[in-house]
Amino acid sequence: MAKTEVVRARINPDLKRNVELLLSKLGLTTTEAITLFFQQMELRKGLPFLVELPNEETRDVFEKTDRGEELVECEDADDMFKKLNI
Repeated sequence: MAKTEVVRARINPDLKRNVELLLSKLGLTTTEAITLFFQQMELRKGLPFLVELPNEETRDVFEKTDRGEELVECEDADDMFKKLNI
């Protein structure tokens, strides 16, 4: 099927730049990513991911970490597993 339609959208320049860098690492263009997203929406008859508001506990954690509170820093993966008792 020939690509004949154009999709235009305004988006935050920093978000666009960051996502395009990520897509490049994945070997995808912005057009390919949008096409993939649309195909998944068509296939699933909706968004291809869960969209929901965070619960109160999650919101509290987000707010604390945004303020730099209750963060645990790890030297490496081994240190992280140790701190998680894994």
